[in-house]
Amino acid sequence: MATKAGGTRQAGRQAVSDHEGFLRHASFRWLKIAVVLCLVSLIGYLGADVKPRPNGGSWIGYTLGTVGALLIVWLTLLGYRKRKMSRGAWSLKAWTSAHVYLGLALTVVATLHTGFQFGWNVHTLAYALMMLVILSGIFGISAYATLPQQLSANRGELTQGQMLDALRAIDRQLHEAAQPLDRHYADLVLAALEQDPFDGGLLARLSGRYLRCTTRAAVDGFNRASLAETRDPVIQRIESLLQRRLSQLDRMRRHMRIRALLEVWLYVHVPITFALLAALTAHIISVFYYW
Repeated sequence: MATKAGGTRQAGRQAVSDHEGFLRHASFRWLKIAVVLCLVSLIGYLGADVKPRPNGGSWIGYTLGTVGALLIVWLTLLGYRKRKMSRGAWSLKAWTSAHVYLGLALTVVATLHTGFQFGWNVHTLAYALMMLVILSGIFGISAYATLPQQLSANRGELTQGQMLDALRAIDRQLHEAAQPLDRHYADLVLAALEQDPFDGGLLARLSGRYLRCTTRAAVDGFNRASLAETRDPVIQRIESLLQRRLSQLDRMRRHMRIRALLEVWLYVHVPITFALLAALTAHIISVFYYW
């Protein structure tokens, strides 16, 4: 019976762990480790007997530089780690948590390594690239902390495929309802049906603003028709269908915008990481060459 109870408690702890976010993993274990690393680095920097002050060329500078360089190399391994599935202390969740908090700690370690001495050289370039990588990572953390919930709320119970199916159903109704229209109004409907709903490029997708949306133009055209003409039931039906189409488009475009915001930071984070590795290599080689 005791064994069974122990197994139940273990299963309960595992269930809590499975639902725990990577930032809170293991009761913020890696946050605590990162804080300790920052404190040890700061105490070492302030306590170093170096005149006139600690710098990158002093013993504490070399120590912090070595720690920082090893951290940078280790942090870049997350992309490789994502391809390996495992559980426990080095699960992907644990590795991601360590990646985030040790990456933030790197700002303290690397800044102390510089001794607050900057210039137009490869050393400062490596530091600047490192800060850009970290800043893009902070954006990524905030995106993954907030945007998935927005994505789920916007999508409701529908999948992306179901949203497309709903749009196609509205389009079929519009095509049939537009048959009795005169040329002017038929052209408005056709322009709305023929335009790629996601045409507009990356900026439109990120901003959610599609300035040349022909569906919106058709809605405006039929709104004016409703005001200027008699209450034609055909006009009113098409106006209602166009409003539904625009509403569905807005929902799909919000979906694409949130997805883009979740992914676009990687187009900065990953390339600059490789640039950082190159600059770090040049930094280390130049240091030992002139040592």
